Amino acid sequence: MVSEREDFSLSGPLHLTIVDWNNAHHRRSVAASLVQGVRVLERDRQVKRRGSQALAPPWWEFFHFQLHRQLVDDVDSSIFGAIYEFKPPESHYDKSVVESPCYVIAFRGTITKPGSVQRDLELDMSIIRNRLHETSRFETAIQAVRNVVATAGESNVWLAGHSLGAATALLAGKTMAKTGIFLQAFLFNSPFISAPIERIKDKRVKHGLRIASSVITAGLAFTTKKKSSQNSRSVDPFATLSAWIPFLFVNPGDPFCAEYIGYFEHRKKMDDIGIGAIERLATKNSLGSLLMTAMGRESEPLHLIPSANLIVNLTPCQDFREAHGIYQWWRPDLHMKSKLYNYR
Repeated sequence: MVSEREDFSLSGPLHLTIVDWNNAHHRRSVAASLVQGVRVLERDRQVKRRGSQALAPPWWEFFHFQLHRQLVDDVDSSIFGAIYEFKPPESHYDKSVVESPCYVIAFRGTITKPGSVQRDLELDMSIIRNRLHETSRFETAIQAVRNVVATAGESNVWLAGHSLGAATALLAGKTMAKTGIFLQAFLFNSPFISAPIERIKDKRVKHGLRIASSVITAGLAFTTKKKSSQNSRSVDPFATLSAWIPFLFVNPGDPFCAEYIGYFEHRKKMDDIGIGAIERLATKNSLGSLLMTAMGRESEPLHLIPSANLIVNLTPCQDFREAHGIYQWWRPDLHMKSKLYNYR
């Protein structure tokens, strides 16, 4: 049975008959649709929809993209990503096209269906353990990113991903940023591995818990990393990444990504009350990664990033599925709050 969410004619952003690449809503909607295209591409493979029966192509063809290459996991042969090339007809060229990407590299989220669920859940666990960078799927992804950037140039390449795919895109973006290559990235519902403090309704309790967590994390970070910081002139890798500013899309009703809201807001509040130094140390570490480091196993927390354009969807959602879904991000009636956070 075909899911309505997989059918572009039923669920896609059909209102975007003309894309204005200067319009933030249009860029977001296209990026989300291309991510959905990867998901439907894998579902087509799983249920053997081919040719005219395939549902995936409209998700990119509607916006004049072509499927340049599928990215396939070497463990279960599932399609986890795609490289799209923008090929608009001459009739669609206008001034805004200069703001469009030449290539978009998109990564899907977890699919809980036979054919991919076991491998996807294994990778979800690798995110929790901060070991996604050690997986063969990420090796395939980052090599694809490097190859496309080498061919097209960094200004012509976008990254996009949802959930597990957002974690993959985030890690790829951070990896490239460490080499001085800053790619525009659209991260939808990217996982934040932490206690769900953002779910607490009482603001005073929530703020108190965040301060306590920051103090503990900063103290442990200072103790754990004191030996490795003998060279006072060493470059702060977190500060090095601060020039990379991805678009981070979160929904407060989604516990997988909602902590990003408190993560950035709390950092500003700590600055406002004069203890920003503690938070600057805490904000680049997690308790889990510090404990791993203390046990002799280096562990960089994937979800912690210095800077971001944080876009929060304030539109009421019926349930978790809607709050976590990729399809919310191309709705034309979204009520959103956006704020730029730049690490200093």
